[in-house]
Amino acid sequence: MLRLTEIILPLSTSQEDIDTTLRAAACARLGIAPEALHTLTIFRRSYDARKRSAITLTYSVDVEVADEAAVLKRVAGLRTVMPTPAMQYQYVGHAPAGLPESRRPVVIGFGPCGLFVALILAQTGFRPIILERGRVVRERTKDTWGLWRKHALQPESNVQFGEGGAGTFSDGKLSTQVKDPKHYGRKVLQEFVAADAPPEIMYVSKPHIGTFRLVKMIEQMRAQIESLGGEFRFESRVDDIEIDNGQVQGVRLASGEFIASRHVVLAVGHSARDTFHMLHARGVFMEPKPFSLGFRIEHPQSLIDRARFGPSAGHPVLGAADYKLVHHAANGRSVYSFCMCPGGTVVAAASEPGGVVTNGMSQYSRNERNANAGIVVGIQPKDYPGIESSPLAGIAFQRHWEARAYELGGRDYSAPAQLVGDFLAGRPSTSLGSVSPSYKPGITLTDLSTSLPDYAIEAIREALPAFERQIKGFAMHDAVLTGVETRTSSPLRITRRDDFQSMNTNGLFPAGEGAGYAGGIMSAAIDGMKVAEAVALHILGTGPVSGGNRRSENDDY
Repeated sequence: MLRLTEIILPLSTSQEDIDTTLRAAACARLGIAPEALHTLTIFRRSYDARKRSAITLTYSVDVEVADEAAVLKRVAGLRTVMPTPAMQYQYVGHAPAGLPESRRPVVIGFGPCGLFVALILAQTGFRPIILERGRVVRERTKDTWGLWRKHALQPESNVQFGEGGAGTFSDGKLSTQVKDPKHYGRKVLQEFVAADAPPEIMYVSKPHIGTFRLVKMIEQMRAQIESLGGEFRFESRVDDIEIDNGQVQGVRLASGEFIASRHVVLAVGHSARDTFHMLHARGVFMEPKPFSLGFRIEHPQSLIDRARFGPSAGHPVLGAADYKLVHHAANGRSVYSFCMCPGGTVVAAASEPGGVVTNGMSQYSRNERNANAGIVVGIQPKDYPGIESSPLAGIAFQRHWEARAYELGGRDYSAPAQLVGDFLAGRPSTSLGSVSPSYKPGITLTDLSTSLPDYAIEAIREALPAFERQIKGFAMHDAVLTGVETRTSSPLRITRRDDFQSMNTNGLFPAGEGAGYAGGIMSAAIDGMKVAEAVALHILGTGPVSGGNRRSENDDY
């Protein structure tokens, strides 16, 4: 097959005519007759909105042609034509027949990372045991709505904990900035489509799924893992990991049950703070790392659509517009948009009593009234009080600001909020304007100036007018800020070697966001696949996999 890139079509091209138009463009590019083009498949579709009055669509396609060698020779030197690279996933090995129970790997956590660790291990015959502290996804959804509607937090079943992980209650973004020369991301998308994700995620430039679809997909993928010999234990929190002479021996559950295993994957997510404390007490090596904190900001989605797409706002191919913004403040802090959710809602994402945490969520349709995004400030380990004495100081720092938000919100999981105009003017908000905040269980209008460190408030106040210069209306008086966003990423890294095992604990495989090696659904899933390969190779005794210490925290939800 051949891959043709940079086929540019006007946005006005009828969707009914796309295939015919692309075929004609491919034949012209290759200099072949229409009958010589056997098949055409869209590999990627993106848009170029730099000229809002003339938005274009850019396609990459894979084609089968008659006499491919002759065609390649004729177009030699044309950078927009190349052989289609091999993208099929290659398993590193398969479990031998009769693998004993004692050699079954244990996977702790069933978010995006744990899901793909378990899936790859199951597909290669290793029959993993999956331990998830939260509940199955449909029961977990009921518990999460309990917080949103009734102010009732379930500490073990919420936005952070339970089947599917934090990514379940998000926009379901599947884009990534992680370098992926082996095309792991392609395998992730294929598995999602097989589990009933929208087929277009295979080719759109910014694929997303949305919460409701994710719920059904996760159930189907769990069923596949079970059919391949995987075993699930929900509501099974791991309270301890037994380590003997630097080697993992197994895990102990909150129930007291001990599960023996010399291969334990730690895919717990960045909110499993009690697990981090346990690992630190056990002497597992970890180090502090940067993260970010800030607010959620809400605007009318129509405002963002007009600013990004001009007269083409509302076009069905473009959908709801997103944005990505960065500002380097005078005080040295970077302020940026995080986890932008077009046509979505701000959600309560607390996992501990006495704290308020916000996040963003969208459904597949992205048709809610507001756009929302985190506006967050980079924080360094040197900012954490007590960092000299403990690598866990970042957790205490997060908790402090979550507790402050709980206090400002009224101590019932309502979130503190303020209009952008009042925030910039330094006065408390007393009434809402044209933007209705979407956060449930509700907001309390207040002054947000004491809800974050002074340097963060200063940087955000400087950034909002700067963002206004990029998106007209961004600093509109009635836009709503809701606090606080603290769970952008893990404040620590459970450092691992090139063979993906802990620096000082053999058989412990830190993985995904909680270990500090991912930052979103796709990067977490890819990391999970790499860790699964490392576990399989270690069990088979066929050597390490390089690249275990590469840091790939580049995405957001």
